[in-house]
Amino acid sequence: MNVKTAYDQWSSQYDTQPNKTRDLEAAALRETLAGMHFTHCLEAGCGTGKNTEWLLDVATKITALDFSAGMLAKARARIPSPRVAFVEADLLGEWQFAVGSYDLIVFSLVLEHVKDLDALFRKASGVCKPGGYVGELHPFKQYGGSKARFQTGEGTQVVTCYTHHVSDFAQAATRNGFSLVSISEYFDDQDRATIPRILILLLAK
Repeated sequence: MNVKTAYDQWSSQYDTQPNKTRDLEAAALRETLAGMHFTHCLEAGCGTGKNTEWLLDVATKITALDFSAGMLAKARARIPSPRVAFVEADLLGEWQFAVGSYDLIVFSLVLEHVKDLDALFRKASGVCKPGGYVGELHPFKQYGGSKARFQTGEGTQVVTCYTHHVSDFAQAATRNGFSLVSISEYFDDQDRATIPRILILLLAK
């Protein structure tokens, strides 16, 4: 299913349906950025604001971006803060939404829906001061057929996704001016004998 259409439909139940990937990525974000502070954060793909609320604890102001009107409506209702500017825009288009530069750019469960990683990291590099974060569904899960999906009355809706390998993320980032600070993997129930669910890349410009 087309990504924008899918997330518009998914928005009404995104926060209430069980979703291990959503919940584990949120925990990973909090662990990765705990104790840090940033002036201006660009949250690319804010969805319903699942991470935006917490990012207010570590960032003075946030530009929270999504191209799903349905997701943004939920986020705006959830977070009526003057420190957050919610913007409806497509990451794949021109970044006219960018306000100055950012010392933190967050991609959370976004890049699996992006075919050309280089184009996105190039745009991010152009507006980024030191800092960066990528939280993504681990490609090992994709190898087994896992994709973003949700249930409707018509059955399971599968969102258009692209498989990127760990090296694809790292190489696209470094080709566009980022260096890899750390890489982490997160597992269901912290069971490292299983396939990891979430891949975390912490990048620096």
